[in-house]
Amino acid sequence: MQTYTLHQGTAPLLISMPHVGTVLPPELAQRMQPVAQQLDDTDWHLEQLYDFARDMGASILVPTYSRYVIDLNRPRDNANLYPGQDTTGLCPIDTFAKQPLYAAGNEPDDAEIAARVPIYWQPYHTALSHELARIKAQHGRALLWEAHSICSEVPRFFTGRLPDFNLGTANGAACSAGLGEALLAAAQSQSGYSAVLNGRFKGGHITRHYGQPAHGIDAVQLELSQCTYMQESHPYDYQPAQAQQVQPLLRQLLQTLLDFKAD
Repeated sequence: MQTYTLHQGTAPLLISMPHVGTVLPPELAQRMQPVAQQLDDTDWHLEQLYDFARDMGASILVPTYSRYVIDLNRPRDNANLYPGQDTTGLCPIDTFAKQPLYAAGNEPDDAEIAARVPIYWQPYHTALSHELARIKAQHGRALLWEAHSICSEVPRFFTGRLPDFNLGTANGAACSAGLGEALLAAAQSQSGYSAVLNGRFKGGHITRHYGQPAHGIDAVQLELSQCTYMQESHPYDYQPAQAQQVQPLLRQLLQTLLDFKAD
C-alpha cells in the first residue's frame, strides 16, 4: 500500500498533514487493544476542511497510516520535542488519554521501532523534502504549512481549554521574521475565534527541521482545536456548518502566508 499521496500544486505552498492517516496494518492491529481501532488521536477530516486549498494552488501531502504506527512529526531518533513535558513517542504505546494501545507484552521494542522508520517514516519525509525542493526551484522560495488538529481539552498535555488557533514557528526560528506575528494578527481579526502564537504548541519535528528561512523555506504549524469543525467524541463526525464558518479564516491565513514579504 502506498504510504502517502501527494497532490502537486502551482503555488509556492505545501500543506503537510502528518497525522490524518487512519490505516493500521493487520499484523500490527492484531497485537493492539480494541481502543486502537478507534484511532482517537487522529487529526480528523483535515483533507476535507482544507479542500479549498487546491484552488489556491497548494501542494498537499497526506499519509496513509495512522500515527499509532509511527508519528511522522517526531524525529527518527525519538528525541523529546518538549523536554520536561509529557509527550507521545515515535511509535506511541498509549493514547492521549493514557490508554494502552498494545496488549500486555506486545509493545514494540527498539528493533521494531527502528524497522518501521524506513517503511513508514522515511517515504513521507523524502516526499516532503523533494516537494519543497521542487517548489523552491520553481518559485525561489517554499512555504510549508503543517496542518494539525487536536481535541480542545487534553489534560495530559495542557490545562483547561486550548485556544482555537495555535500557531507555532519554533519561537520564530522556523520562518522569516514577522511572519508568525502577521499570521497571529490575521487569526485574531475574526472575533469568533481565539488564537495564540508559540503557546503550548510551538511546532513539531517537521516545522523545526524543514523551516529554514535563511535558505528560503518558511514553515508554520497550525494546531487547530477540533471543536471548531467537528464532533470531538467518537465517532468524530465532521460538522459541515461549523467547518464552513472556520474555512474562510483558514483561507485568510494561507493567503497571508502567500502574500507575506520579509523585510
